Amino acid sequence: MADDDLLTRARRLTEPGAAADPGLTARLADRFDTPVAREAGRILAAVDPRLLCAPGHEPRPLRVALAPSFTADQMAAPLRVALLASGFAPEFQIAAPDQQLLRLGGAVADLDAFGADLTLCPVHEEVFLPRDLDPGDLDALRAAVDERWERFAAAVGSYAARTTGTVLLNTVPLPASVLRGVVPHRGRAALARLWRELNLRLLDLAEQADRVDVVDLETLLAEHPGPLRDGRLHAFAQMAWAPGVEDRYAAEVAAYTRAFTGRGKKCLVLDLDNTLWGGVLGDDGPENIQLGPLYPGNAYVAVQRAALALRRQGVLLAVASKNDPDLVARVLDEHPGLVLRATDFVAVEAGWGPKDDSIRRIAEQLNIGLDSIVFADDSAFECDLVRHSLPEVTVIHLAGDPADHAAALLAGGGFDALTTTDTDKERTGLYRARAQRHRFSADQSSPEDYLHGLGLRVTLRAADAYTLPRIVQLGGRTNQFNLIGGCHSEADTRRMADSPEHALYAFEVADRFGDEGVVGALWIARHHDHWVLENAVMSCRVFARGVEHAVLGAVADHARAAGAARLEADLRRTPRNGPAARFLDEAGFALAEPGADGTERRVLALDPGPAATAPWITVTVTAPAAAGSREGHLIA
Repeated sequence: MADDDLLTRARRLTEPGAAADPGLTARLADRFDTPVAREAGRILAAVDPRLLCAPGHEPRPLRVALAPSFTADQMAAPLRVALLASGFAPEFQIAAPDQQLLRLGGAVADLDAFGADLTLCPVHEEVFLPRDLDPGDLDALRAAVDERWERFAAAVGSYAARTTGTVLLNTVPLPASVLRGVVPHRGRAALARLWRELNLRLLDLAEQADRVDVVDLETLLAEHPGPLRDGRLHAFAQMAWAPGVEDRYAAEVAAYTRAFTGRGKKCLVLDLDNTLWGGVLGDDGPENIQLGPLYPGNAYVAVQRAALALRRQGVLLAVASKNDPDLVARVLDEHPGLVLRATDFVAVEAGWGPKDDSIRRIAEQLNIGLDSIVFADDSAFECDLVRHSLPEVTVIHLAGDPADHAAALLAGGGFDALTTTDTDKERTGLYRARAQRHRFSADQSSPEDYLHGLGLRVTLRAADAYTLPRIVQLGGRTNQFNLIGGCHSEADTRRMADSPEHALYAFEVADRFGDEGVVGALWIARHHDHWVLENAVMSCRVFARGVEHAVLGAVADHARAAGAARLEADLRRTPRNGPAARFLDEAGFALAEPGADGTERRVLALDPGPAATAPWITVTVTAPAAAGSREGHLIA
């Protein structure tokens, strides 16, 4: 597609009554490092972000503060493109470059007043490195860097303690010209060592301070083809990064934002022929497909190893291939050169139908949204088909030399997550167990027989160091069963876990087919006469089994034993959290009052309280003991 066509599409969206164009930002992201993407980013500043979303989807509002140490006015355009393509509706505040430390330190109040969800602090070497450095006096240089570091770290720490959002820093590349200015090789090595120590301090800051994370820009630029700096732009406008570096940074910011909001991709759908192996299975036969230690077979093995690494970190793998299904099953089970096996995939769609239909079936089978899927294929035709038919799906065209395919799978950061939990690592097994449940259900005469036959066991426990990462993750990832359509930050969640005025619970589900792990969580504010569900989330994996009502019953017992007369719940409706709203209706929560911010306050009297737990569920409570039980099913 021509660049001028993309700009025409962007301009069309600024016209009154413009029709939605949900595929535009994905195509702009394909041309992310070209001037057209920047120009489109400037045009899209005047466009309603909803026009860039697929039907039934809403962009997530995101307030982004840009507090750079250098002139970064042009960075908003690539950031806008990257964030819009990731499903966000960004609103920017851009600070003057000479006020970074003043704003972070609180001396200038407009940064705090903006209330950013994400504060970006692009940093270049002059923040730490004196311009008039004496390359022969390393001790003086180290003292200057140390002193500047202390000021920077204090300002970041001050702001992190004040903000309710997240602060994103970056490691700082050292321009080659600075190193070349040191003549002795040993002096050059000493400066390089000092600089790496500085970047280690930046990386360590994320471990020491809540709400602070770091992009390792120095490492990312090791494979960047362009220069760190455009000398003319630096001299003329104090722009420390070349446009290509700004584009790379913007892509990483988008990947990080997806991770910290729980919008990382969940499933990688792979083609087979010339994707997982070289050649065409139906034409070449299983014995002649290209896999092994020599090129190009080793390139396809590298793709499989990359996919396996993703699977081990919680990404679901599936297949969409135009191939004979029996032949595919045979190869996945028997071929000695394969790294991936049938058990590594949660779904295999092999046949002769359109691949967009295969992807739809995979999404339905796994009960995940199409926007959670990445599709990778070597065929330009199949990639264009899926882009146009399923604009929510992220498409990776594995074109060109297969030696580059493994890197292409990982390049976009679509699967990035802030943490991985034990549940993530077992996700493939969990979804395969789901398929066993589906087959078991088909053999039962009624839904009640199926539910009784499952032997459902629900465990409610107070949050601890082991469950907190999973609770935070669920809050960010869960869209359908989520009372407020959003999440508490990790720092707020940890504070609630330690607060006597709050209760933070996780709940687990197991049955005859296996342990689902932690599938839900509740954030509760405890008052002397009532408890408030500030949020409740539950994975779609356990829908329609009565789990949420069993958990509510146990919580009601805890609240009643503590002297509370009622439960209250906050509900903020979104286009996707209908299941959470229905749960409150079914449980008997009545509307008390609508909030000014669109939040509904719901109330449930604890006399008599919610209905009894379903008879097919056994509930075990390992949270603080409560008096009484739920119809004999609560075991304290």
